[in-house]
Amino acid sequence: MKHTKVSGGLLASALALTLIGCSSTAEEETTSAAPGTTDAGGGGGAYVVLVKATGIGWFDRMEVGVEEWGADNGLDARMEGPAEATNEGQVAIVQNLIAQKPVAIGIVPNDLAGMEAVAQQARDAGIIVVGHEAAGMKNIDIDIEGFENRAYGAQIMDNLGQCTGGTGEYVQFVGKLTNGSHMDWVGGALDKQLADYPDMTRVEDPIESEENEETAYNKAKEILAKYPNIAAFEGSAGTDVVGIARAVEEAGKADSVCVMGTSIPSVAGSYLESGAIDKIFFWDPAMAGKAQVEIGRILSEGGTIEEGTNLGIPGYESLVKLEGYDNVLAGNAGVAVDMTNVDEYDF
Repeated sequence: MKHTKVSGGLLASALALTLIGCSSTAEEETTSAAPGTTDAGGGGGAYVVLVKATGIGWFDRMEVGVEEWGADNGLDARMEGPAEATNEGQVAIVQNLIAQKPVAIGIVPNDLAGMEAVAQQARDAGIIVVGHEAAGMKNIDIDIEGFENRAYGAQIMDNLGQCTGGTGEYVQFVGKLTNGSHMDWVGGALDKQLADYPDMTRVEDPIESEENEETAYNKAKEILAKYPNIAAFEGSAGTDVVGIARAVEEAGKADSVCVMGTSIPSVAGSYLESGAIDKIFFWDPAMAGKAQVEIGRILSEGGTIEEGTNLGIPGYESLVKLEGYDNVLAGNAGVAVDMTNVDEYDF
């Protein structure tokens, strides 16, 4: 049987402490608009957020935030994305957008390296480029994260470790092996496991779900067959835990296998209720969408994004600059949800 799960309420405070520990002062760390980007003007054109793929609940929620921001500010703001989560699809959309000359493009990339060239083309055309889940991309003005990524992964592992009693085999799923944030999450989780849960064992390298629930489901079935004593799954893409939970439930192992990872209640809620998913972790995609376009607006008006910047968006009221990067800032937007608090979230 699973061990008792801990409450998710400590996530935000734990992440905040981690972020404070690695931050510097505003005077020391400043990131400003790249040369040429201020020519776009402060709202004469569109603000576009490019997501990994459309038709996914996570990005449906992000679209809500982008459109709300546009309505609140009287600006043209919209979301675009390929039908499937491919680098080629995203590149083609950015190339089309360059001809339209929007003020800013937010990019949630499927492949960091694969987006570098076209992102630079956009910047060369005077378009501001803001990344999200894009820590490590160089040809962007700013990357905005919901929190420090490796601390987020460590928090998931703490919960998995307590769920399993600190023992047993586990696997980790990522949407794409080229997704920098997903790899940071599982890397942070692995480091935490090795340090604090030595009796747990990761039995496979990170498994790619291709941002697809059906793929996650089929690969989880393979893992359950290959490792009949598997104790835990960690998911990264918003639909990973749903596909995994379906496989676990069908195998009759919902009471013995811990399933946790990134998702939102509207996507994972039914499996939280059934017990096949034990806990989900997330930041509100709507607020992340708003943060991307608000950064684009600030930079277009000649402003700067720096340590301590308040975007006026919940979870992004005092940004911190992440250690090891020149252009990555983060909020404190993490949330953990299980059946004790799922009713507090309506998305």
